[in-house]
Amino acid sequence: MPKARLEGPLAVSLGDPAGVGPELIVEAWRQREVAGVPPFFVAGGAGLLTAAARTRGLDVPIVAIASPAQAAAAFARGLPVLGTLDGEYHPGTPTRDGAKLALASLKLATSLAVSGEASGVVTAPIAKARLAEIGFDYPGQTEYVAAACDVPAGDAVMLLAGPQLMTVPLTVHIALRDVPTRLTSAMVERKGRIVAIAMIRDFGIRNPRLAFAALNPHAGEEGRMGDEEARLIAPAIERLRAEGVEASGPHPADALFTPRARETYDVALCPYHDQALIPLKALDFDAGVNMTLGLPIVRTSPDHGTAFAIAGKGIAHPGATIAAIRMAGECAARRAHA
Repeated sequence: MPKARLEGPLAVSLGDPAGVGPELIVEAWRQREVAGVPPFFVAGGAGLLTAAARTRGLDVPIVAIASPAQAAAAFARGLPVLGTLDGEYHPGTPTRDGAKLALASLKLATSLAVSGEASGVVTAPIAKARLAEIGFDYPGQTEYVAAACDVPAGDAVMLLAGPQLMTVPLTVHIALRDVPTRLTSAMVERKGRIVAIAMIRDFGIRNPRLAFAALNPHAGEEGRMGDEEARLIAPAIERLRAEGVEASGPHPADALFTPRARETYDVALCPYHDQALIPLKALDFDAGVNMTLGLPIVRTSPDHGTAFAIAGKGIAHPGATIAAIRMAGECAARRAHA
């Protein structure tokens, strides 16, 4: 599989060291040739990564690098690791020290992408509760990376992407009862525009087709099951169409993800979190990628969590981590050679 042509390597953060992130990072390096993984380096964790590799029966050489510029040459010889950040490896047992290491790695990897020394950043999974305990003031890594890029949190749009489907949740980590009050016509329009631009810039889709899911059953059934479709979503779609965006809907969500329906659009935009994530994970769980749209840098992450229960047991599937690194490389290459 051919690798993306990058202007520089990708920066990968460790994620929570007690989770599956470290072992999947070393597995991604091991499968670099067969999986078409572009050059990347890890922000810290040399000893921890060595220990994680052993849990999978792997002998992965670690190559210490002094700058991101050295990563590409080192990549064929071993897993490049930048910096002296490190910690003990206790899979399945998250700690405050582990959270501090995860945050330090995230900060280093993100800063190098923002400065242009890395072509993009791939973030391994973190435990939000553990980070909150050490003063992390963001809902998640998406919001942290957006702030590091001076992008308003509302303009950092979550895309879930797999081989069979791409979806966007228009609202994310809020209670279901709060969705109707957070869903505004201006927000639907703004996020639709960000998605359309990203489909062109990052995925090379010249005329992206956006399908908007309804909030209510049967798309509200002419107001009998809710009026958000007519009052909020449809006007936003019309304004996007007036700008030349190929937008359709609002579609009843129960039929939007059938094989035949998926042939009619490139990305589905959904009013609430689970409406977007359930079909993506049902179809593409082992290859699902979380990408943040609307940023000046490329940022991706595997679309799964820390999986503490299976960390260190050698059974975590590396597919989503490999897909996240590969997608970051492909998108960064498109930006670099646009």
